[in-house]
Amino acid sequence: MPVLAPDAESERGIPRSPSEARRSEEAMEELEHTCPQPRLTLTAPAPFADETSCQCQAPHEKLTIAQARLGTPVDRPVRVYADGIFDLFHSGHARALMQAKTLFPNSYLLVGVCSDDLTHKFKGFTVMNETERYEALRHCRYVDEVIRDAPWTLTPEFLEKHKIDFVAHDDIPYSSAGSDDVYKHIKEAATCRSAWSCRAFSEGFLFPLCSGMFVPTQRTEGISTSDIITRIVRDYDVYARRNLQRGYTAKELNVSFINEKKYRFQNQVDKMKEKVKNVEEKSKEFVYKVEEKSHDLIQKWEEKSREFIGNFLELFGPDGAWPSITYDPTPGAPAKVETSCSPSPGGAARHSHLAFSTGSPQQLRSTCQISRNAARQPNARPRRR
Repeated sequence: MPVLAPDAESERGIPRSPSEARRSEEAMEELEHTCPQPRLTLTAPAPFADETSCQCQAPHEKLTIAQARLGTPVDRPVRVYADGIFDLFHSGHARALMQAKTLFPNSYLLVGVCSDDLTHKFKGFTVMNETERYEALRHCRYVDEVIRDAPWTLTPEFLEKHKIDFVAHDDIPYSSAGSDDVYKHIKEAATCRSAWSCRAFSEGFLFPLCSGMFVPTQRTEGISTSDIITRIVRDYDVYARRNLQRGYTAKELNVSFINEKKYRFQNQVDKMKEKVKNVEEKSKEFVYKVEEKSHDLIQKWEEKSREFIGNFLELFGPDGAWPSITYDPTPGAPAKVETSCSPSPGGAARHSHLAFSTGSPQQLRSTCQISRNAARQPNARPRRR
């Protein structure tokens, strides 16, 4: 999609006549843009600016935000600049760079990283050195180019050298280097008609006065380098003990002799607590297993008991295999004995069936005695009285 030159747009952002826009287009198409292209693959880290500087000879016309959002030709990406310290690179940094990268459809993100000398002078000591911070940025997927030793305050020479179209940063005033906001001159820039010809003297520097050059990003709440450092300082003893346990020496951690012994003793106490905790957990697990097995054993015992009772009833019950016993329900009736005998070797009678009628206990006992005597003397005659 062709890009409208600033001359093809009115002061209110309304495009001029098609003929004027066409003449500006033809002027831009005289030379092809050779600007570095955004990274399409992530197989290698982003290059440094001094390795792949923009040597494009085509007129680098200034874009407005409206033009950049409509889209630019493939060979003319919108060059967006974001800078910072990026110490202890975290998700808040990555999210800010993601926003800067996705501001426009065709963006080329340049990231400036300040050196250690400049950072220590205006902000303070860093955890990571400049080389580590450069490498952290090079391996971020949203970054197309890294500018080492970036200036603390942006100058027109720096912006022109790198052909920067827009500056992306959160809108919170960044007070440093004797200024309430180091991005103030970019935010308050006035309207100009050409790219770099119109300049004004402000705060001791010459600045290009181009409207809409500053594009704000959203700051991520709850995460910052200062917050991470605060956590480390707050939990210093915990991290010192951890690193001593991992093999770091007291000298490397800048820990005194007494503190070293204290931390090592605390580590031993923690180990003992961990062992006791493991023993308690294993004991609970053992008790649980015993209870579970006891429950299974009781359940099996109940099943076996039911089976035993069922077998007993099947054997000795009214309809069982054992000789059945019937009772005469008439109360007080004398006991009757009915025997059916079958001959057996030796003359003894084998009883196959017994029938008893109900009566008093004495009658039952006499009945049983008579049955026994009859069994002993089957052919004996009754005695006369």
